[in-house]
Formats: sequence, structure tokens, C-alpha cells
Amino acid sequence: MQVAKKITEKVTWVGKVDWELKKFHGDEFSTRRGSSYNSYLVRDEKIALIDTVWLPYDKEFVTNLKKEIDLKEIDYIIINHAEIDHSGALPELMREIPDTPIYCTNNGKKIIQGHFHEDWNFVTVRTGDTLDLGESQFVFVEAPMLHWPDSMFTYMTGENILFSNDAFGQHYATETLYNDKVDECELNAEALKYYANILTPFSNLVTRKIKEVLALELPVNLICTSHGVIWKEDPLQIVHQYLEWADAYQENQITIVYDTMWESTRLMAEAIVAGMQKEDPKVIVKLMNAAKTDKNDIVTEIFKSKAILAGSSTINNRYLSSMGALLEMVKGMKFKNKKAAAFGSYGWSGESVKLLSEDLVEAGFELVTEGHRALWVPDEEGLKACQEFGRQFVRSL
Repeated sequence: MQVAKKITEKVTWVGKVDWELKKFHGDEFSTRRGSSYNSYLVRDEKIALIDTVWLPYDKEFVTNLKKEIDLKEIDYIIINHAEIDHSGALPELMREIPDTPIYCTNNGKKIIQGHFHEDWNFVTVRTGDTLDLGESQFVFVEAPMLHWPDSMFTYMTGENILFSNDAFGQHYATETLYNDKVDECELNAEALKYYANILTPFSNLVTRKIKEVLALELPVNLICTSHGVIWKEDPLQIVHQYLEWADAYQENQITIVYDTMWESTRLMAEAIVAGMQKEDPKVIVKLMNAAKTDKNDIVTEIFKSKAILAGSSTINNRYLSSMGALLEMVKGMKFKNKKAAAFGSYGWSGESVKLLSEDLVEAGFELVTEGHRALWVPDEEGLKACQEFGRQFVRSL
């Protein structure tokens, strides 16, 4: 049983911590540290529920909510984002209180109807619309494509709380709720992974929306996300971090991603790393096998990098499928201001480097060389050539 937790005199957390979650969005996002689905009960002269939980926990959610409040006392339901992990308990809840108005954006209404095929009592809102609770007000701010077309923020006056839904969140299970009560390194890693894999394609919109919200100069005591921690200690730190991440972020890092059939491409990759380190001992080099490494971890390292190398053996006049799947994912990320090149071993045809290079360009990377190929298993001279390729690649940056 999930126990409700009081956040302020008026706001109570009534969500679900999912310690067992290991994959999200189908198989698109790895969640090795679990996640949470944060829902909030707001009690003023009027009572509102902000977001619900993921569909598998709908009955548990409603049962627990009944222990906290008579459901008929809920005056409003706020759905900041219609994705199933936040709206999944709505049908179970609405069976109990079918006439309760649901406040959401116009796109939110369309998506909720598309999910559940119910014509509930929707009230659509736009940026600047307000809802009186008594002593406090909700102020709604549309945030389209952060990360769905329907997304919005809800700001609560008096308590100075920004209910931000997916923005500023992480897939991170914790029973302690607040950012200053968890492992800071773990939290930062999960926040970065979340941004890199989910919000990177919308970085321009992230920048625009955050600057719009900051310009309002609203006091913010808490940022109550819908996944992971509530930002309590210096809550705006994550907002400013988002601005940095959204600005074509990069560190002094190069990531080498490859797959190999008979280890020749692996030998090339390791020799390239040696050359890079000789050329610039200060540069951080990450070497990752696309067939053996979590794809979200790879995307996160690419996000941090100023340049990448993509390597593969040639097979059937193409390159290995693990690299194909990864590059297809990377194309959707819309990375900016990053450089790249390709390499790989071959036996008789050797198209992989050319095709990898073409796909890197399509993914938005700037090619700095035509790439490097090695026939069969590289010998000592071949490995020296790979080292030199690594050195030249670093010089090109």
C-alpha cells in the first residue's frame, strides 16, 4: 500500500513509487532505478487532484485516494499531460465521480478522448487562465512538446509550487520525495539521462518556454514533477540546468560507438582510443559496443560529447543491425553542433564506412573525415594507422 505524504499544509503527495520498473515507453527507455508516478491532492476551500498514475496501478490508486479523502469532495481534476502514465487511473476514478470537471489543454482533451473514448466534463484552458481554489489560485501555462503537444504546467499561488509534469523529472524511485534527501550523483545522472533521451529533440522549445516562465518572475518554493523527486532545495537549479542542456550541450568528450563481427572493428576502436589519448590526454573518451550497451546510456554519452565515431564491420553490403537501430534512434534526437566520422573492418566489399557516414550526416552531425577502413584483421601497421586516425580526428576538433 502506498502511503500519502504531506508536502505542505495544503498539498499532499498521493502517487505511486514503482521500484520494479525496468523499461518504459515499451522498450525505448531503460529505468534501472525504477520510477514514480506523482499525483498531488490540493486542499483549499476547493479541492483539486493534479494528475493520476499509470494504468496498471489504477485500482490501487483510487483505493488509496479514498483513504485520504471522500472522492465526492474533489471539485476539480487537473491533467497536465495525457500520456497513460499520468492519466491511466482516470477511468477508474471517473467511475466514482463521473461529473467532476477535468481541466486540461485542448490537445489534452483530444488525447484523453483518443485514449479512453469517454466524453467526460472537460474544461480546456490556455496560458494565463486561472482557477480559484479559495486562498490560492491555479495559473495554467501551456508547454507544448515538453514533451507532448498537450503538456502544460500548473502554478499554485500562495504555496508557490510549480506542478511541471514531465519537465524537470527523472525515472528515479525514491520514498523520500525531495532532491536534498537522495544521492545527488544518482539524481543528476538520471535527470541528465531523462533530458538527453526524451527532451533533446525539443530543446528549442524548452529554451523558449523556460525563458517565458522565468520572465514572469514567479516565486518558486517547490517544483513538483510527475516522475522522480520534488525539487525543494534550490528548486530552480534544475530549470537553469535545462537551459544549459538545451543549448547544444557538450563536454570535452568523444564517444566511440561500434559493433563487430570477429573483433576486428573492436581492435580498430581500441587503437583509435589510444591515438586520441596520445593526442589529447585531457579529452574524455568513452568506448561503447552498440550490441552490448544500453542504448539510452549510449544516447546520453552522445548527448554529452562534442564528437562521436561510429564503427561497424560490413555485412551484406551494409553495416551491423545494432548500429542501424542506434542511428535510427539518434536521428530522432536532432543533436546539434557535434562532429563525427566512421570506421570499420571489411573482407571484400566494405560499404559500412560510407553508409555510416551518410547516416551520420542525416542525423545532423558534421563529418570531419571520410572515415577509416581496415581489410580483414588489422596487423601492427593497420593498428598504427588506426591510432593515427584517432590522432587526426582529435586534431580536427
